[in-house]
Amino acid sequence: MAKTKSQKSLDTWTKQKWTTPSGKPSTQGPKASGEVYAPAAKIKRLKSTPAGRKKLAAASRKKRKAIKVGKQHASHGLHKKKKIRRKKR
Repeated sequence: MAKTKSQKSLDTWTKQKWTTPSGKPSTQGPKASGEVYAPAAKIKRLKSTPAGRKKLAAASRKKRKAIKVGKQHASHGLHKKKKIRRKKR
């Protein structure tokens, strides 16, 4: 049986190396940073530009704010997929 679109997406997601910008744990342990958790490739790409660094900092601020009020997840915008625009014919 062929995998569904969501199963393929989950396979891709689990093969990625996920980390925080600093490499420290995000929410567990005494050295938890409270930073956003994202694929290492995306973090590397964002850290390479000033605008990307600002975006990471803003996402981490939102994550820390959510943690303070007891939420597990924060809506920070880093995990949204880009929409592909198709040319009109």
